[in-house]
Amino acid sequence: MTKRTFGVIGLAVMGENLALNVESRGFPIAVYNRTASKTE
Repeated sequence: MTKRTFGVIGLAVMGENLALNVESRGFPIAVYNRTASKTE
């Protein structure tokens, strides 16, 4: 089974934690946030 790329828009408190959680489990993830520094 292939792993799908997961996307998160908005890296406030919930979005950032969700993105980190998904990434820590080995899923590819793409993120977007209005403030570019939060995506690094």
